[in-house]
Amino acid sequence: MAKRNLFQRPVWVVVFALTAAMAWGWAYPLIKLGFGAFGITQAMTGSKMLFAGVRFALSGLIILALGGVSGKSFKVKSRWGWPYLITFALLNTTLHYAFFYIGLSHSAGARAAILNSLGTFVLVLLACVFFKSDILSSRKVLGCVIGFAGILALNIGEGDSSGRLSLMGDGMIILNALCSAVAGLMTRGVSRRVDIFVGTGYSLAIGGVLLILPGLYLGGSLPHVTSQGLTILALLIAISTLGFALYNKLLSCNPVGKVAIFNSLIPIVGALSSCLCLGEPFYWKYLLAALLATAGIYLINRGKR
Repeated sequence: MAKRNLFQRPVWVVVFALTAAMAWGWAYPLIKLGFGAFGITQAMTGSKMLFAGVRFALSGLIILALGGVSGKSFKVKSRWGWPYLITFALLNTTLHYAFFYIGLSHSAGARAAILNSLGTFVLVLLACVFFKSDILSSRKVLGCVIGFAGILALNIGEGDSSGRLSLMGDGMIILNALCSAVAGLMTRGVSRRVDIFVGTGYSLAIGGVLLILPGLYLGGSLPHVTSQGLTILALLIAISTLGFALYNKLLSCNPVGKVAIFNSLIPIVGALSSCLCLGEPFYWKYLLAALLATAGIYLINRGKR
């Protein structure tokens, strides 16, 4: 029996996946605080793309630098390796975060965090189609039904605008979630073409540049560069570097469902941190949606005893 590496040992899978999920949850309020610190308004689409692009390009370069220092191989295998990596970069970074940043600026951070959990359920279902290690079962179907009920719970009316669907808010967050799910499926393919750590660096750096260029073309800028804004940007770069390096490595060597369960924490952390940091009202339906999403993901990934 082959010896398990560190990223396949149960205890470390939990530690690393929890770390990535907690970090990503805090990105929701930090992005909105970053918009405010740099003076980026809702209408400034180019500036949002530029802000995101700088974050991911620098994160990718940091990962590649660390890969070089640690002696990782930068060689991309097969003739179609680079086209595959560029497609992965587009889905995992460029389109994913273009939709995310636009959607988040038109939606409450807590609501966006919960709605984004849709990507987890799509990833789990698609994994059953493409990977033998992930088998579709009645438990997974039930888990998805409960999880989608959590998404629908967001639209329970309370006499406020938080229950209304919007194209620029909810629509963009849903497209972001779908890009994330497809990119999750492609992660194992990346690991077969290049070292997964280096592949993560490539995808973030390339995807970041592909956000910066259209951002500049659309007239994007960072109107007010302050120490507060730079500190927030540094925190977001750290979140991307840590989160993607850990998560992509876990996906490359474990069943998708085993790792995806921990993403149930992202909407909860995102909702709570948004309410704490941004002063957003915490509607009871956010808690209901988060609990249903968590229950659904738990059912999907719960093993037989």
